[in-house]
Amino acid sequence: MPTSTLQPFNIFNPGHRMHFLDLSLPTPAENLALDEALLDQAETKGGSGVLLFWESPQPFVVLGYANQVAQEVHLEACRERNIPILRRCSGGGTVLQGPGCLNYSVILNFNESPALQTISGTNQFVMERQRDALSPLLQQEVTIEGHTDLALAGLKFSGNAQRRKREWLLFHGTLLLPAFDLALISECLRPPPLQPAYRRRRSHEEFLTRLPMESAVIKTALREAWQGATPLAEIPQDRIARLVSERYGRAEWNLKR
Repeated sequence: MPTSTLQPFNIFNPGHRMHFLDLSLPTPAENLALDEALLDQAETKGGSGVLLFWESPQPFVVLGYANQVAQEVHLEACRERNIPILRRCSGGGTVLQGPGCLNYSVILNFNESPALQTISGTNQFVMERQRDALSPLLQQEVTIEGHTDLALAGLKFSGNAQRRKREWLLFHGTLLLPAFDLALISECLRPPPLQPAYRRRRSHEEFLTRLPMESAVIKTALREAWQGATPLAEIPQDRIARLVSERYGRAEWNLKR
């Protein structure tokens, strides 16, 4: 199993523990807004980092911040299936969400580790922690591919992205589980225009795989890895509502490119 070369988490404050929150809100727009609202709250109020889990009971497409809808999405297929198309605040590729897709987010302060001062350092810091938490569960090697993918035997099961502010960052990603419908991805998403070399132009179904375990097992492992010990008592509901109203609930935001 690969060994992480990064310094331990919470190097500057070994007694620190992150908050955690396991909360799936009713709509795709609210769940995307929750990620950004937690980042905004940390930036304005400080405090401890946060580890968040959520899942969507309905399929929906999520574009990266700069992605173009026409290049990434089969629009007519999504309309026929009544699958919403939304845009998140971070970069990265376009993905299909839905049952069997576990989302995690970590809100981190740049001062937690020197690695978090740069985009590439943050990618390495988080991806190594995710890899090292999941490898023992699978009893096989998990590899970091591209910049922010996790894979088993060359098959991707996790994609990730980040959004940075002045002192805090949001790093979030997906983990594909047994209930996820891989065939639906090709119906909704076009092949991405930018592909990592290890994909080798494979179709979505040929390139992706699902983890052979349920979400509860993964959540426990990631809580231990990120020291998510204290439940988050309050969420920024007013900020969530405002973000839905101004961004995630509006076609002008979701379909702007």
